[in-house]
Amino acid sequence: MAGKTDYREITSREREIMEANGCQCDDWGRIHAAPGFRPGFFRNVAFSGDVYLGVMDGSRTLKSGMVLSEGIYDARIHNCTVGDHVAIHRVNGYIANYIIEDNVTITDCGRIVNEGSGTFGNGIAVNVLNETGGRHVRMWDRLSAQLGYVIALYRHRSKTISAVDSLIDSWCDTVRSDFGTIGDGSVVTGCGIIRNVRTGPAASIENSLKLEEGSINSCREAPVYIGPGVIMEKFIVCSGSVVTESTIVNRCFIGQGCHLGKHYSAENSLFFANCGGYHGEACSIFAGPFTVTHHKSTLLIAGIYSFMNAGSGSNQSNHMYKLGPIHQGIMERGSKTTSDSYLLWPARIGPFTLVMGRHYKNMDTSMLPFSYLIEHNDESILVPGINLRSVGTIRDARKWPMRDIRKDPVLIDQINYNLLSPYTIRKMIQGRDLLRNLRENSGPKSEYYTYDSMKINRQSLERGIELYQTGINKFLGNSLIKRLEGVKLNSVDGLRKRLRPDLDAGRGEWTDIAGLIAPQNEVEALLDRIDEGVVGSLDEINAGFAALHSAYYDMEWSWAAARIEEEEGRDLKEFTPGDVVNIVEKWRKSVVGLDYKLYEDAMKEFTLSSRTGFGIDGAEEVKRADFEAVRGDFESNPVVSSIMDHIKVKSALGDELTARMKKLI
Repeated sequence: MAGKTDYREITSREREIMEANGCQCDDWGRIHAAPGFRPGFFRNVAFSGDVYLGVMDGSRTLKSGMVLSEGIYDARIHNCTVGDHVAIHRVNGYIANYIIEDNVTITDCGRIVNEGSGTFGNGIAVNVLNETGGRHVRMWDRLSAQLGYVIALYRHRSKTISAVDSLIDSWCDTVRSDFGTIGDGSVVTGCGIIRNVRTGPAASIENSLKLEEGSINSCREAPVYIGPGVIMEKFIVCSGSVVTESTIVNRCFIGQGCHLGKHYSAENSLFFANCGGYHGEACSIFAGPFTVTHHKSTLLIAGIYSFMNAGSGSNQSNHMYKLGPIHQGIMERGSKTTSDSYLLWPARIGPFTLVMGRHYKNMDTSMLPFSYLIEHNDESILVPGINLRSVGTIRDARKWPMRDIRKDPVLIDQINYNLLSPYTIRKMIQGRDLLRNLRENSGPKSEYYTYDSMKINRQSLERGIELYQTGINKFLGNSLIKRLEGVKLNSVDGLRKRLRPDLDAGRGEWTDIAGLIAPQNEVEALLDRIDEGVVGSLDEINAGFAALHSAYYDMEWSWAAARIEEEEGRDLKEFTPGDVVNIVEKWRKSVVGLDYKLYEDAMKEFTLSSRTGFGIDGAEEVKRADFEAVRGDFESNPVVSSIMDHIKVKSALGDELTARMKKLI
């Protein structure tokens, strides 16, 4: 695309050719052409204002095989710059105040217009969690899940929020323009109204009804697709995302690799990496990475979610008909809801918890992760830790990395996929201790224990303590083995030196910042630097979160080392090879025991009752054969085989370290 200084006024001969082709203009002196301009590629065009035209002299073949000539045909163009090798055909309304970059195709559209000076969705406030606006997040082109989390949930840090707000103002100043943009190589076809929208390279906008005040941040590596029937107002869509099939969006940020379709409706919501929304509705939600809802009549409202799957008909209430919709809910990473589930906000659901049934009391299960929350006779029953032995939990943890479809060279959100981490293990430690205290205070023979409007039966409590301890032993053993893996140790002093953490960062509490697992004090330190002006741009803030993500494993050992000392009642400076062997043996028992529980859980999917409905017109042998043809046999199932491989690999690691420790002994 030529620079403005390269353009010239069109010649009288060029004007004659264009007029002969049905083109018209009130002031041809304001029509400018790039070097190599070909006037024969313009037909039935009404020009007005200042127009800059590039070189159009060829054709392109569409996916259908149809050949489309470059140039402008049957359109009205006002105050536009049109790049090289552009094809514009049949614009029923007009294109005004737009920069149309090279290789763009526009066909059969209504009105594409930029009105006044705008920031294309940047700076617009999204009222997440609290519909009345107390936690609003202002959008910008590269809003990360982590920064969004801080803005929405750290309102107590007023200085930080004010500093970030100023940085967003500065960003808005850099993108403000009187002209919209359609990026290089984009295709816009069959659209109704596009107003005050900026589009990046390689985007496809097809048969959308209305797009107003937004940015489509497409890139060549990860194009954006906006499909039929879509209505979007006040929005930002990031690279690799799809919005299609009559989806309606108002005041929403849609992050990288998201897919909203099948008549989905969303307002005042933030969707971060790899979210999926189909059929249902979202209102004032903070959808962290991998929040997915597939079903009609499913409403997500005024909550924060991540790695979450909402069952059909899932619903929440965010007000008690008193002061309005002011209540919020927190569903921590990995939580799920079954069909027809209901939660009354305010509530907080702990990590990797399955919610079944309808719950009409405000509750907090945050210290009891990996649980089932079940409705029974209008009461909320909690089964602590049971999800640790569910093969579905393991399948979820393994599928998320494979479902990360982001292709952009710059990944905005920082995502830690670890099922067990300082964040979840701290909650297991708290959960174990909480259950022990309940047992001690209520008596070991109690049939039920009451905790925060929920009931826990005695068997579930005892099993929960055991499962949490198993998870703790597994994680701490994993961390220890990883720390000593591949390290040559010649003495006990060498062992103790290796066990010493390389840095102090990580020793305190950890948090999950919408997919990023990091020490709380390190997050606070980053925010302090924002307060002090040391971090001076929004991109630098994102870089700070990326640095925390990169340092995860170094900081994880600092935390794990302190917990090992806590659990063993012994300082690492005093550790012997025998202490290491003892931890490895507890780890081995936990890993193998948990894996066999997962194996048994997976086996339930292959029982006779699971074959009901298979082999519809045959006897038992046909039923078995039909089942295996569709589902495969148990031993060859990829999840089952991965469990058995995991047992072998982990056992070998434990054997190798034990043998090295025995040599030191």
